[in-house]
Amino acid sequence: MIDPSAFPVLRRWPAVYPDRLQLFSALTPNGVKISIALEEIGLPYEGHYIDINQNMSWTPEYLTLNPNGKIPAIIDPDGPGGQPLSLFESGAILQYLAEKSGQLLPADPALRYQTFQWVHFQVGGVGPTFGQVGYFHKFAGREIEDKRPLERYTKEAIRLLGVLESRLTGRTWMMGEDFTIADIALLGWVRNLIGFYEAGPLVDYDRLRAVPAWLERGLARPAVQRGLASPAKPVAPAA
Repeated sequence: MIDPSAFPVLRRWPAVYPDRLQLFSALTPNGVKISIALEEIGLPYEGHYIDINQNMSWTPEYLTLNPNGKIPAIIDPDGPGGQPLSLFESGAILQYLAEKSGQLLPADPALRYQTFQWVHFQVGGVGPTFGQVGYFHKFAGREIEDKRPLERYTKEAIRLLGVLESRLTGRTWMMGEDFTIADIALLGWVRNLIGFYEAGPLVDYDRLRAVPAWLERGLARPAVQRGLASPAKPVAPAA
């Protein structure tokens, strides 16, 4: 059970179910990693939508949970030793949830570390690069006359997609036949690149075969579909 007085963030976003894991997130590629993992694991959780467009992740209450002002973050009432644990950084949370539950990770120690390496590949490469493609292709960066930044990040995105294509050729999932946190880490970013960012033609996505097939398989999973919609954005009251 979470003691709300120990977590100031809960004054702003109260826990209706303090015995459940609390997820503070939004429907971004990094945010949905955690909701997808929780849905796949089947761990009960309570989602709190953090509207990053309204700078809610920079409020004093939220900064007590994540001083870096980013989503997602969690509070687990049943952390190590049965004590509540708060945690931020999506890669760290994915690893924590997988190890806590004993799911979404291979049993073999060597394969576990290889799974972690692909999570880090996403965190350190795919996420930052695809995000910059989105910025320079669709958002404010497209107004910049100098197109060298867009060209640079596009070239790197194509290279990274090539790495994924090689890895997934002949495999159902990143680690073979088992769906893991490596797949979860990457799904939302590839989906965003060709969907929300509308960058498919820019990165020659149609030339790929293994990556689109993997993405289609991943998005068809019921837990992934639920995770992509959680936590739901609150509906504004009628005027």
